[in-house]
Parts: sequence; C-alpha cells; structure tokens
Amino acid sequence: MSVEYAIDGTVRIEETARYDVVIVGAGLAGLYTALNIDEGLSCCILAKEGLDISNSWLAQGGIAAAVSNDDAPVFHLEDTLIAGAGLCDEEAARVLVDEGPRDIAALLSRGVPFDLDEFGDLEITREGGHRRNRILHAGGDATGRETVKALAPLVARRPNVTFNERACFFDIIPDENGAVAGLVARKDDKYFQLISTRSVVLATGGIGQVYGASTNPSVATGDGLAAAIRAGAGLRNIEFIQFHPTGLWNPQPEKREFLISEAVRGEGGLLKNGEGVRFMDGEHELGELAPRDIVARAIVREMLRTGEDHVFVDITSKSEEFLKRRFPTIYSECLSRGINIARDYIPVTPVQHYLMGGVETDLNARSTIPGLYACGETAYTGVHGANRLASNSMLECLVFGRRAAEDIGGRASPGAALPGAKIPDIPVRRRPDGGFDFDALRARIQSVMSEHGFVIRTRDGLRLALNETDAILRSLREIYDDSNEYLETRNIATVAKAIVEAALARPVSIGSHYIV
Repeated sequence: MSVEYAIDGTVRIEETARYDVVIVGAGLAGLYTALNIDEGLSCCILAKEGLDISNSWLAQGGIAAAVSNDDAPVFHLEDTLIAGAGLCDEEAARVLVDEGPRDIAALLSRGVPFDLDEFGDLEITREGGHRRNRILHAGGDATGRETVKALAPLVARRPNVTFNERACFFDIIPDENGAVAGLVARKDDKYFQLISTRSVVLATGGIGQVYGASTNPSVATGDGLAAAIRAGAGLRNIEFIQFHPTGLWNPQPEKREFLISEAVRGEGGLLKNGEGVRFMDGEHELGELAPRDIVARAIVREMLRTGEDHVFVDITSKSEEFLKRRFPTIYSECLSRGINIARDYIPVTPVQHYLMGGVETDLNARSTIPGLYACGETAYTGVHGANRLASNSMLECLVFGRRAAEDIGGRASPGAALPGAKIPDIPVRRRPDGGFDFDALRARIQSVMSEHGFVIRTRDGLRLALNETDAILRSLREIYDDSNEYLETRNIATVAKAIVEAALARPVSIGSHYIV
C-alpha cells in the first residue's frame, strides 16, 4: 500500500502523547463517539478550532427518526432508499433506521432539549423526501447547536477524555504492517505533535471549501478525507455532492452561505420565480418537498430559463408569531438583511452542502486500514446512496459513532501498553518560493469546481476540472510548507481531484450526480 504524507522529512516533533483512541473532530459524530467510548480507554479529541465551529453546530433542519406512533423504521427505510436512487447499502440503511430511535432516546436521557408541542410531546415535523412526519428539532432551527451544547459538557466531564483544541490534523502514521500507529497534528499553528494510538476515528465533517459557495464553515477543508486518501484508505461515492436547494442568496460572496432550512418548505414554503409563479408543479409528486437533487436541478433550470441568479421561497402564508417561534435563527438572519419572511419572499440559490460518499466503512465504521474508523460526513457508510434523505445526516453521526465506539471497546485492552508511533523516512521537499499564493490556488480550485462540479455537470467540464486540479495538486506535492494554509490548500486540491475522477468514472446520471 502506497502512503503519502503532507509533512516532509524535516518535520520537528515538539510534543508527544499516547492515547488508546484519538477522535479527529468535535462535532456531533466526534462527541457522540467519545461519549460511548469505554471509560477504561484513554481518549483524545482533536478539534481544529472550538466546539462552535462545525457543521453540526450549524445544522438547522433536525434529526430524522421513526419515533412517532404512526411511523415505523420500515417506512423510514423506504424513504431513505427512494432518495438514495438505488445506491444505498440496504443493510447499512436498515441499521440506521432500526437503531436510530435508540440513540434519540439516549439524547433525551442526556438532556438534549428537543422541542415539544402544546401537549408536552415531542414536536415532530416533515422535510423533503419524507412521506411521514419524523423530524425532531431543538431550538426551532438550531438543532445542531443545541445538541452539541448538551453533549459537550457531558464529554468534558468524562475522566478518560482529553480535549485538544486548535490542533490541525496533518497525517496518519502507520506501523510496519500498515495498521494505524498514530497521527501528526499541528498545535496552535506553531508546533507539531506526534500522538501514538491504535485507533483513530475520523469525524472531520465535510468538504465545503472545495466549492466557492457552501453552507459549511471555513474549517471544512476535507482534512480527514484527504489524510485518508494519502494513507491509502478506500473511498466510495465521493462524486455524490449534495447541493442544498435553498441557500440564502446574497449579491456579495460570503465566507459561509446561510441556509434556509428544508423545514421552511416542510411548513408550507413554496418555491417561486421572480414573477411569483411556482415552478415545481410537474417536477415531482412531492413538489417542493421532493428529494434535494430534484429540487436543486429544477431551480438551476429555472434560473437558466429566466436569466436570474436566484429564485424565492414564499412562506408568507404563516404568521409572524409562528415564524419567530419555529425559525428564530432564520427569521432573525433574514430580518438583519432587510427581509421580513412573514411578508417578503426569501431569495435563494443552490449551494454546496453535504458529501454523500467518503471514506469507505463497514457497519462498525471500520475503514480498509486496520485501526482507522470514520463516521459522520467523512464516512461512506452506504446509508445515503446517490442522494441523502433530509436530516438523516445527524442520525448517521449518532448510530455509526456509537457503533465505532462499541467496536473499539470490544477490540481494545484497557491499560495495555501502547507502542510509540515513529515518523517514517520521508523525502525532503523544496520550500515554496514567491510563486505560491495559497489563497489564490484555493480560489482557483473553488472556481473550477463551482463551474464544472456543480448541480449539472458535463464530461468536457469535468475533464477541464481534472486537468486544473491535478496540475495544482502536483505543484503542491513538490513543495513543503508547515503552515495550516499549505495543508488546507493541499487537502482541498486532493479532495477536488478525487471528486472529479469519481464523477468521470460514472458516465450516467443518477441522484445528485447529473451529467449532460
């Protein structure tokens, strides 16, 4: 197995540590995995920034699970398989829907403040692709934030868990047999750490910064996926990128696009063009609540037809009081931009949102590299297929994060001595000269991917994107810079090239991969 490194032979390790388990990422997948790790195992959580900078923290929609009296896992499974366009791993999807209610019960027991209805029961709503109400939410449209806020203190109180914030994950270090021996991270953008461990869990979230417009935070540079690629781990389905149909349109580019949750359409929001005319009639039997790939393509086609760069969501049928309560974050954000959603249409456009594929894993979140696990958006568990069903992502974090923890616990020996990881012989690469502008390279990748790897793709465009991303990645492989900027740019280029290669290898349109 060929292994590649972002570090080079000159790296200086200034700090070493040993843990039974290292979890890379402090979003919902990482926290829930840590919460389920055997307390006899030492565990370190690497967080690139603070706990409030993650896709989980920003998640608005909710968590899907068959917990209402008129629902059942079999119905949730049917909707998941339909949205996945025939490419879901049915066994993995069945695990998700069957075990999901158990993990929802665990969140309730741990104090996650899910919203209640007027009778004091769980308030359960509906989103795109679901034929029954099964979406739980907290804080109206702040489910991710409220869940992370509830779980983080519980994890912090566990005596076996150490938080290591502002630690940028560089590389996986294998032993002589190719299994995980440790990893290298850069602390505070200053010095390198070598952490020895037998088990690494990648929970690093998404790849949003591969694109110019994304709902992901600035830290979502595909670090876990890129490190797994360098380490030789198997990948699956990374050509399937979900573009959320309704990012809040802004005439000026933003660092992170604000999301108008699918739940707005679940509560009766209608998609309209600039003339106030609905255009989803005839597109799908579920209309505005069709699976996201169908809605996103319909919006793009409508924008091409009209020559406009956005369409609108109309939720003015609901009262201002209802909208303030149900969507406090969306209501406030829109109002700050001069849009009162109780009276005004909300301008929206598709933006990159979620990666359906990722590091290939089995039902216990194990990758093809012994000791390397992945869960959440970084992983390909098989549950999403070609198009993720709305709000299945947070459930995936829970179910497969817990399964990873249980598998690690079943294989580990608490208290056993850990071998020390060693930096292998790595060639020394030249230092960049003035010709390397990492921000400019990053912007070029984002421009190419936004043009040619978007909602509707062409083979010629994908070939052009492959040539561009390959040239940039080759130039970055030839140099070494120990800064986070270098690493992130290299990670973005690595992931972008892999996405384009996978898209070219699938010549037919299916789900979110639509090629003309």
